[in-house]
Amino acid sequence: MGKRNHKKTGQTYSVALWITAAAVCFCLAGCGGYSNESLYPDEVGTVYVEMFENESFNRGAEYELTDALAKRIEAQTPYKIVSNRDRADTVLSGHIVAVDKSVLTVERQTGRALEKDVELRAVVSWKNLKTGKLLIDNKTVDAMASYSEWQKQGTTYASSLAANKLARKIVELMEKEW
Repeated sequence: MGKRNHKKTGQTYSVALWITAAAVCFCLAGCGGYSNESLYPDEVGTVYVEMFENESFNRGAEYELTDALAKRIEAQTPYKIVSNRDRADTVLSGHIVAVDKSVLTVERQTGRALEKDVELRAVVSWKNLKTGKLLIDNKTVDAMASYSEWQKQGTTYASSLAANKLARKIVELMEKEW
């Protein structure tokens, strides 16, 4: 009777070994989810970034966003930024529709704001100049950043941080859809 259980244990071990080996091979094969293909459209080589319009009362946000966007495109995409629209494959444009500020936390005794928030909201378009096709069609994107005057941070700091976050989100929109 002892030999019989030993044989069954050996068969169970053998089946478990085969299942484990098959699972490892399946995982090493990549499961079909990985690709060497670029995340960005191949037909684009250059981008002209137009100065964003600013419909808010917060002046200067358009400069920060446009600058942050151009730098992020250069750093994170295969595209080159060009300063001449006539030499560009595509044009990225948009307008800031709102720069909102709000209070997040208040000191109990005095009622003074401890932490505040800045939100930047923009509408973005990206057009292929060769084909006339809109790669991004009036997409609304927003980003927020918190700041505290108690930590020697101000609205300028938060606006710059929000502009960089917004630029990151816009560059993510430039990726090909899956």
